[in-house]
Order: sequence, then structure tokens, then C-alpha cells
Amino acid sequence: MKDDFIIIGAGIIGLSMATRLLEEGASVTLLERTSVGSEASWAGGGILSPLCPWNYPETVTRLAMYSMARYPEWVTALSAATGIDPEYHTCGLLVLPPYDLAVATDWCSAYSVPFILQPAQQALLLTQVAQVRNPRLLQALHERVKQLNGTILEHCEVEQLRVTNRRITALWTSQGQLSASHYILTAGAWSRQVLGEFALNLKIKPIRGQMLLYKFPAPPILSIVLQNDTYLIPRRDGHVLIGSTTEDVGFNKQTTLAAKEKLSAWARNLLPDLDTMPLLKHWSGLRPATDNNVPSIGAHPHLSNLFINSGHFRYGVTMAPGSSEILLNEILGRAQPFSTLPYQQGWNAHDEAFPSENQGQPNG
Repeated sequence: MKDDFIIIGAGIIGLSMATRLLEEGASVTLLERTSVGSEASWAGGGILSPLCPWNYPETVTRLAMYSMARYPEWVTALSAATGIDPEYHTCGLLVLPPYDLAVATDWCSAYSVPFILQPAQQALLLTQVAQVRNPRLLQALHERVKQLNGTILEHCEVEQLRVTNRRITALWTSQGQLSASHYILTAGAWSRQVLGEFALNLKIKPIRGQMLLYKFPAPPILSIVLQNDTYLIPRRDGHVLIGSTTEDVGFNKQTTLAAKEKLSAWARNLLPDLDTMPLLKHWSGLRPATDNNVPSIGAHPHLSNLFINSGHFRYGVTMAPGSSEILLNEILGRAQPFSTLPYQQGWNAHDEAFPSENQGQPNG
């Protein structure tokens, strides 16, 4: 493939997309408004499964499972190529009450998901759920893009799309005008802001999630522990992550004392030794949320050289290799592993709402 691409957003989705295009022979430039992998992709916990997966629609389950199945081979190849180990390992996910046991076990049976019921706690252990150390995965992907001669422009904010005859001809950015034959939007929570008047009815908005980090001499638990939407994630070196909140506060990334107290109090009920552990870090990230948790993946309905891969909410890391593969298939005209039409419905496009062109200077 000799085409050139500009990818807007260098989080987990943008980096994954870039590596696949570069491997196919395309030339790729990644634009990142801050620094590579520093937003939601870094801020998450690296759980490679939807939380309580029986609560999600089939479209989420299908893409998540397709992507999760690709992970072992994907991270092994990344680690071999870059020397950076993303620390993928199958640790299991222990779901604590309250949850609907009958619904959960029926779902597991329907999708052939192994589980162990622990009657004493009324807990369900999903034995095959894995995790990855997402900051290290981002480092490996960043290194791989550089190895494949991709171009990365950090602190490069897209200010406006320049459109003629329903085709993007250039981007106005904080580093000047840039152009390519094709464009892919992977800007997460900022996707609507990048698209501006060309966003149509795309519904992606930021939802803040706050996290805490502690360090034990050795892992105090072996599996991820989940209760409602709150979880403990043990790393192999004794670090333990506690997350997370779900806050509709716009683009506000400020951490709060209320969230810190809520998360730490919940975790201390399960790990009393936390009382003697110092809090190493408290941070937040802005997830790209949609109304139904279904990401938008596919071509823009009116701009012929624009594609999107965004709106993965909590599951950008989980869905990254699968999402990149199905968008690559669309770009190259290859067969898909399943119907991808549900991931193209986010635009909800109407011709009468679409601007015909914009050739002016960027606003502001």
C-alpha cells in the first residue's frame, strides 16, 4: 500500500492503527495534541475485558472478544520487536456481589467463557480474563511506530479541517498546514472537537475516571477483583491499582478528595493492610463515552477520505488490536470477521445538516 495517512490522536487506538498501516507499507504521520499515550490510554487499568460483560450489548461483546483473542500474539510480537514487555498475563477476574448470578452464568455458558463459582463469597471467577500494563504497552507501540519509520508530531493540535468537494484537502494545526491522501480520527474524548462542523450527530463525550496507586512488597491478591464498577488490579511487582469513578464533568481532569476517599475506603475493606501503605499516585483520565458503549469505526458518510476509530469508552485498550484490524479491512477492501455495520451507526448522518465545504482560515 503506497497511500499516505494522517492519524489524529496518538493514544492506544491511534498507535495501533499506525502500526498496522505501516506494516502494510503505507506512510503514516501521527498527530498528538499533548504527548504520545498520555491521556485515557495511559490513565486506565489495563483490564482486558468489559466489566461484568453480561451487561453489554452483543456489538460490544463481539468486538471485545475478537480483540481479546488477538492479544497474546500481538503483545508477543511487539515485545520481540521492541524489547519492551507489556506484561500481558492471564490473572482472572473475580466478580463480587451484588450481581445477577443467573444472568452471569447463562452469559458465560452462551459464550463458552470459563468460570468458577465461589459459594462462600457468592463470587464468580472468570478464569481467562487477562490484564496488560498499559503504560508499557503504549511505550512498545510508540517504539514500534518509530521502528517502522512512522512520523509522530507531539503538541500538534488540529484546529480545523479544510474541506473541498466533500474531501479533506488539509488540516490547519498548531504546527501549520498538513495534508495526506487519507485521514483517520482516533482522538478519543476530543473527537467531536476535532471534527467541528463535520461531526454530524456523533455522540462522543468525556467521562472522567479517577484512579489510585499503592505498592505492596508482593502482590496481595492474584486476580483482579471487581464489585459494581470498582476494581483492584494487582501488578506482578506488587503495585495495586484502585479504580475507578465515572464522572460526567466535561473536560475537567482535576482529581478530588471525595473520589480518593471513596476508592480507598472500598479497597481497605478488601485489603486492610492498605491502612499502612502510602498512596503513591492519584490521577484521572477522560474516557471517550458513547450512549451505548459502542465505538464508531468506519468511513465518514460524506467526507470521502476520512475514517474514524473512536468512542471506545472504558475499553480502548481491550479493543485496540481488533478495532484497528476491522478498520484496516475496510480501508483495504478485505473481508471482515463479522458485520461491522453497528460500528458505523454513530454518525447518524443527515445530508441537510452537512456543510458542503470549508476553505477558510481556522477560527481563533
